[in-house]
Amino acid sequence: MIAAIYRGQVMRILVHGGFLSTLMIVALGNGTWQRAEAAEPFLEKRDLFEAGTGGYGLYRIPTIISTRQGTVLAFCEARKTGGGDWGAIDIFMRRSTDGGESWSKPVKIVTPPDNASQNPVSLSRNFAQPGDITVNNPVAIADQRTGVVHFLYCVEYARCFYMRSADDGQTWSAPREITSTFEKFRNDMFWKVIATGPGHGIQLKNGRLIVPVWISTGTGVNAHRPSLNSVIYSDDNGNTWNRGHIVAGQYSPRNPSETGAVQLADGRVMLNFRHESWTRGRAKVLSFNGATEWTPVEYEPALPEPICMASILRLSERGESGRNRLLFSNPNNPIGRQRRNLSIRLSYDEGFSWPVSKSLESGTSGYSDLAVTSSGTILCFYERGSVNERHTAPASLCVARFNLEWLTEGIDSLDD
Repeated sequence: MIAAIYRGQVMRILVHGGFLSTLMIVALGNGTWQRAEAAEPFLEKRDLFEAGTGGYGLYRIPTIISTRQGTVLAFCEARKTGGGDWGAIDIFMRRSTDGGESWSKPVKIVTPPDNASQNPVSLSRNFAQPGDITVNNPVAIADQRTGVVHFLYCVEYARCFYMRSADDGQTWSAPREITSTFEKFRNDMFWKVIATGPGHGIQLKNGRLIVPVWISTGTGVNAHRPSLNSVIYSDDNGNTWNRGHIVAGQYSPRNPSETGAVQLADGRVMLNFRHESWTRGRAKVLSFNGATEWTPVEYEPALPEPICMASILRLSERGESGRNRLLFSNPNNPIGRQRRNLSIRLSYDEGFSWPVSKSLESGTSGYSDLAVTSSGTILCFYERGSVNERHTAPASLCVARFNLEWLTEGIDSLDD
């Protein structure tokens, strides 16, 4: 055990069998010591979108952010008839101004362009009814410099659009097409399908905006395979976008796609992504600038990969809140591919180990995205339950609110 106490202020770090924990101690005026009161662990869950309501058969693909002003925005795909990734799909949003305790009514925030046409891949394979337009893969970035919310999405997995909000999602700019950025990937793959995210993108300390993306020839299963992944980025507040280097090819690992991004304390960017190789671990790469010269792919055996979207997010950084902490969420199923047991993990060494893991939803649970409120409450917006035997048809999209004390059984606190 190691304990460090600084002149009667609080603290501090104890190590038990390699597990990091925290003890808060204060000095009283009479020279005695006592444990300080820590926050009570809490966990609350609330369904924001339920299948079969609001005129839509299914809600999927959660995205959540907390803005500089403290507003929480939750986005998702609203699928008219349920079913698969193609068809009549809209993008909806709900807002919270009290850290996720209460929410505004759902609002559709994207209208397909007048010249929208169906992807020939979808039509040729009867993935959708004629005339149905798919709006897909929402990605949001909370700009901590300007307070702007950047928002990207795709139409028919063939075109990409950008818009922004200067008032925390109450109003949005007119969409601007940025598909030309994806045209720069043509030499790497003659794609027929493109996708942003989904989930939140990130802003680096130097202001760069980064959105993970993937592209496909559309010739494989569900027209999402074979695939490559990369990023697009902006160095001028979203006005223009550029392509990054290819992160991983279609064979090593097999069909890399949906990707989470986080900036490490040393400035590097780490990508953690889905793939379809038999290796039982998420894939990751690193870059000094978040766009080019990615390191070779490594696998994370501590993070089982059931072939599903996951989320990674910084909770705190040393100097701001005592220590580095990263969060990770995905279905923790180390023995199969079924999407269940959505779990939250915590890393104290910038994602190189994940000593803390706690189940958030033991049953069927799929895609998820993480955010942290201005008060330090952790939010996980995720697919919960199933309306049938298919694990890709969630009964609802649920937002869970919890604190670090709940995740660590009261051992760790952001006050430390």
